[in-house]
Amino acid sequence: MSRETLGLSEGLAAYVHKVGMREDDALRLLREETAAHPMARMQISPEQGQFMSVLMELIGARKTFEVGTFTGYSAMCVAKAMGPAGRVVALDVSEEFTSIARRHWAKAGIADRIDLRLAPAADSLKAMIAAGENGSYDFAFIDADKTGYDTYYEYALKLLRGGGLIAIDNVLWSGRVIDLKDTTEDTKALRALNQKIVGDERVTMSMLPIGDGLTLARKR
Repeated sequence: MSRETLGLSEGLAAYVHKVGMREDDALRLLREETAAHPMARMQISPEQGQFMSVLMELIGARKTFEVGTFTGYSAMCVAKAMGPAGRVVALDVSEEFTSIARRHWAKAGIADRIDLRLAPAADSLKAMIAAGENGSYDFAFIDADKTGYDTYYEYALKLLRGGGLIAIDNVLWSGRVIDLKDTTEDTKALRALNQKIVGDERVTMSMLPIGDGLTLARKR
């Protein structure tokens, strides 16, 4: 038993990666290429990807979307976990980053399961709502511009079915959320959203110290 979450040393993190998750060759190759990218810090951790894969099985997800795709690791994890019947709508603005994603999705044989839409995410989400998709999604992953998180959260609540799940990345922001000297817009946005969700009766929630902090919010 433990009263607090255990911090991970480099060696213990390596142990988790070795025996605490199953990462196939397609995921590993994408993660390794991304690790050499100048913006590699934007990549989710492999244990986060594994965790989301298990969540997809637990909730029986078949229709999901993500805000922020980068090089496509999270979308690949979710698409693989859902199987051939599952579909991911992937929202991003970068052709450069997502060109890596497209290449790896194709090599993994899952490109047909992922609908990549390059446009400002708020515009894409509005279009999804206008198309009558409210209440039709099982899962949403938010990992994009932090000042947009509140907007994406509200759209996700409209698009998810009852019992659907939102996962929000970077909610601990490398500890900066508790640094009161940090008054940058990103940090303020994350603090405000964290405070909002803990009191939001529309969801049940849990903030997990995985990766850079991951909040799960289940739509009631």
